[in-house]
Amino acid sequence: MTRPRTPRVRFAPSPTGYLHIGGARTILFNWLHARQSGGTFVLRIEDTDQARSTDESAKDIIDAMRWLGLDWDEGPEVGGPYGPYSQMERLSTYKEYADRLVAQGKAYRCYATRQQLDEWRNRLPADQRHRFVYPRLWRDKTESDWLAGKPYVVRFKTPLSGQTIFHDKVYGDIVTSNSEIQDFVIMRSDGIPLYNFGAVVDDALMDITLVARGADHILNTAQQVLLYEALSLPIPELAHLPMILGPDGRKLGKRDGERYGIPVSVMQYKDLGYSPEALLNYLVRFGWSYGDQETFMRSELVEYFNIEDVSSAHGKFDLKKCKAICQKVLTDDRYTPFADYLRQLRPFLIGRGLRNWDDSLLEKATRLIRPRSATFVECAEGIDCFLRDEPVFDAQARAKFLTPAAAVHLRALSDALGAVDLFEHEHIEETMQSFLRSRNMEIKDIAPAVRVALTGRGTAPGVIEILAVLGKNVGRRRLEAAARLAEEAQ
Repeated sequence: MTRPRTPRVRFAPSPTGYLHIGGARTILFNWLHARQSGGTFVLRIEDTDQARSTDESAKDIIDAMRWLGLDWDEGPEVGGPYGPYSQMERLSTYKEYADRLVAQGKAYRCYATRQQLDEWRNRLPADQRHRFVYPRLWRDKTESDWLAGKPYVVRFKTPLSGQTIFHDKVYGDIVTSNSEIQDFVIMRSDGIPLYNFGAVVDDALMDITLVARGADHILNTAQQVLLYEALSLPIPELAHLPMILGPDGRKLGKRDGERYGIPVSVMQYKDLGYSPEALLNYLVRFGWSYGDQETFMRSELVEYFNIEDVSSAHGKFDLKKCKAICQKVLTDDRYTPFADYLRQLRPFLIGRGLRNWDDSLLEKATRLIRPRSATFVECAEGIDCFLRDEPVFDAQARAKFLTPAAAVHLRALSDALGAVDLFEHEHIEETMQSFLRSRNMEIKDIAPAVRVALTGRGTAPGVIEILAVLGKNVGRRRLEAAARLAEEAQ
């Protein structure tokens, strides 16, 4: 088989759940390698786990990839010359290659039943049974020994001596003694391939030139190398990527998110209002860097990324750092142009029940709140009070700051603001300073009550900035309404 001249990489998920952020990092590195090298990125669905694979999971993976903007050149919904791209549609191909190995004496039919294997396992001490190794019961049998009509699996005939060596672009040469590898199953009795066999056949037939996947797959790779060699198929380049760990240094698995308080599903980040560009900027840090540069435009990632520069050092997921990266990307027009920011923000405003807003008011409020927000959810929450007819009061803030004593100041400030002709930041500030001097007050003496009056909350931007966004009429109306509420607080 001739090696194609252009690189071909793939992401081959099992659709048994959502797309994990570790999977997203693997997609990103493969996608960047394909785009940087002018190669092809293939999406293949490894759906042979029929007990757990679902169409919903496959859709979640595809939706997550589309949200991240990581498109594929071949695969589901796209097609391509190497299809089909679902393993359950390729079963006849796996049977052909398994039969070839059996005919060549490199694999064999194993008719051992589960009961027989359990009997062998139970001969071991109880504390060693988890280390049970298949005792090669059918390894030396011939076709004349086959049991007509009985179910069987196909096992690979692992060499009894020697070593299997492969070079990894991240970890270097990896050596495995063949004595450590049992005669592993490549085809189940129902004709469905096991992971290692299906992946090898597909990667070879789809001309994959580089397999880049998580470091937790290293243990599988020696078996796959043996299969490539037995089938006389070219071995692709291999790169095992460092793992994303939890704060305690353990692998960040799908079931660990709640324990760590870390979202682990890509679509959770979408729902929480993270920017896809920001999330990719954080995930790319797990195994790759470019000098001291902390954030990148997508075009820069494509230009700078090199699989040769990937490190073997695992990294701990830091949600606080992730949010900091998100805020940096979301508040910079180079990464997120303002018009694009508004487009992505709107669904989160609608999710809060907001519908018919004034676009000019939305733009002014967004420019005020955006720099203070790490996510679209935070920005939508901060903008909420500007787009409603009346603020929704936080009960605790209202009780603390809207007191009868504050009512007098709120009414007086409303009167003073009524005299401002050009209701802009500079003139509002001048009026506020004059108002404070006339009452021998400082801004801190009145700002909390004014902030609650205008927004309903105890924490918000500066009162002058808020008034400039709301405008004179709305600002004064809210101050007077809050004064009435304050007078009722006896």
